[in-house]
Amino acid sequence: MAPKGWKRRFDEPIKLPGGGKLFTLKDAIAWLAKEIPQSEHGTKEVQTAARCVTEAAENDGPMIYARIGVMQAINRHVVRVFNPDRKRIGDGGSWQGINRRDLTFSLSII
Repeated sequence: MAPKGWKRRFDEPIKLPGGGKLFTLKDAIAWLAKEIPQSEHGTKEVQTAARCVTEAAENDGPMIYARIGVMQAINRHVVRVFNPDRKRIGDGGSWQGINRRDLTFSLSII
């Protein structure tokens, strides 16, 4: 039988920037309380992480939400930067070059 409550384990441990890992919900909430400065406990990312972890532990909530919340709290200061070189239009991943008639035909079959 799978562990319940705060002993529930993540499918894969969450890697921490300092090299450690979070294995259980108890590890995650303890890390949030201990490692995040008190002045940041009220931020959206930290509050969301704490709520998702608590929900997973106390109400059998989704573990994926707890994982995502903790990952967002860990990376709360990382700024995502748009890289225009990553994907160029017309590299096979866009709708460019698709014949509208072929698309209509394909959709009518479904």
